[in-house]
Amino acid sequence: MSTTTSVISFDQLHEACSPGGASVLTSVTPLEPAAGPHASVAPAKFSHKDEKDKKGKPVFAYERRFHEGLPVKVVLIDSKQSQNNRCEAALSAAIAAGDPLLARIPRIRLEYENGPTLTDLDLPHRAFDGQIRAGAIDGQSATKDSRYRALRDATVGDARALIETSPVTLIFGGWDALRKSHQGRYRSILVGEIIGILADQEGSAIENQSMRGGARIDPLGAQIDLSHKDLTAIADQQKEELSEKTYKTITGSRGKSAHLGLGGLPPTLGQLGGVTCRSIIRSHVLSFAALRNLRFGSATPEGDVACRMVLAALALDALARSDAELLLRANCDLVEAGPSVVTLDQRYGNKLELAPMTIAQADELFAKTLAYAEEHAGLQWQGVTLVVEGNRAVLAAAGDTDGEEDV
Repeated sequence: MSTTTSVISFDQLHEACSPGGASVLTSVTPLEPAAGPHASVAPAKFSHKDEKDKKGKPVFAYERRFHEGLPVKVVLIDSKQSQNNRCEAALSAAIAAGDPLLARIPRIRLEYENGPTLTDLDLPHRAFDGQIRAGAIDGQSATKDSRYRALRDATVGDARALIETSPVTLIFGGWDALRKSHQGRYRSILVGEIIGILADQEGSAIENQSMRGGARIDPLGAQIDLSHKDLTAIADQQKEELSEKTYKTITGSRGKSAHLGLGGLPPTLGQLGGVTCRSIIRSHVLSFAALRNLRFGSATPEGDVACRMVLAALALDALARSDAELLLRANCDLVEAGPSVVTLDQRYGNKLELAPMTIAQADELFAKTLAYAEEHAGLQWQGVTLVVEGNRAVLAAAGDTDGEEDV
C-alpha cells in the first residue's frame, strides 16, 4: 500500500496551471467484483448496426489494450462520457443537498412548466445542449438572448463568458456543432474510463461473455388470457402513461396480456449478461495542458492562471465525490482492490506520487482557489446565472425507450 500522504497542494496546482507546468495528473484505481473474482460484471451496452441488422443490437465494446507488457483483450465497463456524467451527477447531488460551497458554481437552469428543472450539470451537451437552445429567455428565443449569445461566441482564447456562466462546459466539454459558424469546441479537461481485462485471453472476446436469463412469475397465474376488448380497456385506462408504440402494440391484433406486464414469462437466455475479468482498472486524467490552452480575458496573466486553478480544483472535487461512490449499474457491483495511485507529471519523465483526495480535502482546495480567483481574476461565482424556459413541445414529445429495465 502507498505511504504517500500528501495531496496536491495549492502551490503545485498553481505551478501546473502556469506556462510550462505539469502536463497531466492521473488517478488509477484497481477494482474487483464485489462478490469476488469468480463473479461476472455487466459492462456498458452499446447499440451496433450492420447491414443485416438495421435496428441495431446491444453489444459490449471490446478493445485491444496494452497491460503489464502484453497486448490484451479488454471490455469497456464504463465509458469516458459515463464517467464524466458521474462526476457531474456528484456535483449536482451535493448542490441539491444544500452544499454552500458547491452551490456557488455558476450554472444554467432549465425550467419546464409542469415538468422537471434541469441544469447544465444534468444536460449531456451542457451550455450548448439542444434543450437550452430550444428554450426561451425572458420571452424570446434563447439563441437570440445576448447573454446566451456571449456563451456561444466565447473562444478558447477568451472563455470568460463560459467560466462565469457554465464552467462545467469547460471542465467536461462542449461542442456547439449545430451552429452555422463560430462553433464552440471545448474538449473535456477531465477524462476517465473503467476497463476490464478479460479473464480468458484465448478465443474471441465475444466467447467470454455470458447471456443473462430473464423470467417473470405472476402469482395470479402463468397465463392471463384477456380478450382484445379487455386489453384495450385496460390500455385505455393507462394511455396517458404509455408510450404511443406500447399502446399500439397492446391494442393491435397481436396484443397480449404480457405487453401489459400480466402473466408469467418463461426463463430465456435472450439478453447480454456479463464478463469475467482478471483485473478491472479505473483511470482518470486531468489535462493541465488542455487547461493552459484556455484564456479568460484577464487583465494580467496571473488572472488566467487563477481561472485555470479554480477549474482544475472543481474537476478534482467532482472526481473525489464521484470516486467516493462506486455506483455503476445493475449486476456491476465493484469494490476497490487497492488504493488509487495519483501521479503528477513533473515533465521530462519525472513523476510525483500523491495521495488521493478526500471530499473534505477537495472542498478545501476548491474554496482556496475560488478565493484566489476572486482576488486575481475578479471572478464572482454566486450560483445560477441564467434561467431558461423549457420548450413545451420538447417536453411533450419526450418518452423513454420501451424495454425491460435492469433492476
